[in-house]
Amino acid sequence: MTTWTEDLLQGLRELQEQAALKEGDILIIGTSTSEVRGEHIGKAGTLDTAAHLWEGFTAFQQETGVRLAFQGCEHINRAVLVERETAEAYHLEPVNVVPIASAGGSMAEHAYKQMQDPVVVEEIRAHAGIDIGDTFIGMHLKKVAVPVRTSVKQIGEAHVTYARTRPKLIGGARAQYQ
Repeated sequence: MTTWTEDLLQGLRELQEQAALKEGDILIIGTSTSEVRGEHIGKAGTLDTAAHLWEGFTAFQQETGVRLAFQGCEHINRAVLVERETAEAYHLEPVNVVPIASAGGSMAEHAYKQMQDPVVVEEIRAHAGIDIGDTFIGMHLKKVAVPVRTSVKQIGEAHVTYARTRPKLIGGARAQYQ
């Protein structure tokens, strides 16, 4: 494992401590491999960097049973790559695009090549997420997103943030919540 992979796994484990994700919950992943390498987002991504990160994501998936969802870049309107099984379980409609490094991003391209039966969907409502390199995953989180603080603030040279979600609190002054 590389330092990137170890840092990623540490951050994801700390996210899990606070998010308590269950088997089958969705983790949205936004990644700029360019930023991990210390370059400008969208300018220097590599499949090699994505491969190192993939190790951490799949290790976390094996530990927790979460479903991985990879946000593509702006050139595919931040569409999301998932396994067909996830799309079917959550009634997500596939769209017709294959993520490549120049339109989707290196992480999405690598994940597409590694997945068993990948499909791309336009949107998703994930239970938690990780954003490596300020890719803005918020549009794919369930309401209400809650920031999660971990000891891992960077992966490589990329700024990293985490979020979990919770149900909306509705009612008034007399309402009670769990």
